[in-house]
Amino acid sequence: MFVMTMDQRASSRGPDRVTALIEGLVDQDAEESARGIIRPFQRTAGDEVQGVVDRAEMVVGIALSAARSGHWSVGIGVGQVRQPLPAETRAGAGPAFEYARIAVERAKHSPGRVAVAGPVGDEVSVLLEAIEASLQLLAELEHRRSEDGQDAGRLVDAGMTQRKAARELGVTQQAVSSRLRTGMWHESRRLASVVSGMLERVDRLVDGGGGSGGQE
Repeated sequence: MFVMTMDQRASSRGPDRVTALIEGLVDQDAEESARGIIRPFQRTAGDEVQGVVDRAEMVVGIALSAARSGHWSVGIGVGQVRQPLPAETRAGAGPAFEYARIAVERAKHSPGRVAVAGPVGDEVSVLLEAIEASLQLLAELEHRRSEDGQDAGRLVDAGMTQRKAARELGVTQQAVSSRLRTGMWHESRRLASVVSGMLERVDRLVDGGGGSGGQE
């Protein structure tokens, strides 16, 4: 299981962005459980948001979206949660919640403002280190990519060919190709897929007792 804790950066010098973040995570066309959100993202205290997720690709997507905005520090906790889970996310407990707290505090001073924490164990620790380093690299790429590059990438991700994306954007196909290449869109998507696979592996190891259960 994954617990995500996100803390707004520089909140004392800007508007409260919690409501907009939560609204942005709500998909009107799909049930949250179908998307892997086991308990909805809620304000826990002040300018902090927390949710419980059981799909690794959703965790990666949310983390990178938050990183792209530049407004959030993102902590990802991997571990078990106390069952049964309460209806309210903020009432949850268990190691994954504790790891998410450790991670978000470290994220505030980490590249890309994202960090991951989980149980200590030989394979688990190696995987967590690789996941965190990869997410930090991806987060930096997302934050630095131009809006033109983001727009082109979103259309291609939605299933459009580069020719159709070019027509949609009112530019040439060569311009779309250049934007994707400059923003390292395809490379970042491949790495995100690899990171999701590693997160799934850690989740299985934790559920199977692969970690010692100790904190970092």
